[in-house]
Amino acid sequence: MVHMPTVNSTATPDRGSGMEHQQAYRAAGAGKHRANKPTKVRARNRRLLIAAAGFFAAAAANSESKAQSGPFAPMAGSWSGGGTVSLEDGSTERIRCRAKYAPIGPTMEMTLTCASDAYKFILSANVQSAGNAISGSWAEASRNISGSLQGRGGGGNFEVVASAAGFNANIALRTSGNKQTVTMRADSQFRGASISMTR
Repeated sequence: MVHMPTVNSTATPDRGSGMEHQQAYRAAGAGKHRANKPTKVRARNRRLLIAAAGFFAAAAANSESKAQSGPFAPMAGSWSGGGTVSLEDGSTERIRCRAKYAPIGPTMEMTLTCASDAYKFILSANVQSAGNAISGSWAEASRNISGSLQGRGGGGNFEVVASAAGFNANIALRTSGNKQTVTMRADSQFRGASISMTR
């Protein structure tokens, strides 16, 4: 009786097939990592942009804070309103006015333009403070005159004297929040003005 060798019905795993699966798994993993790289780069760039934006915003706020500090800070910005002007012959006229104040620490540039149907003046000035003392220069464009400013004040409230050859004017500015009054008294053809403005 011839005995036939027993054949095991369970097939031996194909090593080649297993290696292929393993290689495929590794390739898939590598592909996944490669796919994640652009996402990580984008996320890093986004963080850098946010950090840069925060830096520039802080710098701008710091600059703004410096510009808005000092004795002239309450006046900063554009104002408009109106009032009356008194002339040498005793007549008065209604005037419309606008002003712009640009303070930077203890210094300020300003312009004040007022006009009626028959009268106009354009006053500009550069002033600086040292304690409560105010000094600077001014010019009136429509009449081509200029001179010096001296006075006292702080916190948006000032009393100054504008002087030039043959001209002197006392100017008082009062600022309270978004309201401002300007009062002028002069010894020339322009006798004075009373102006109220808001911002």
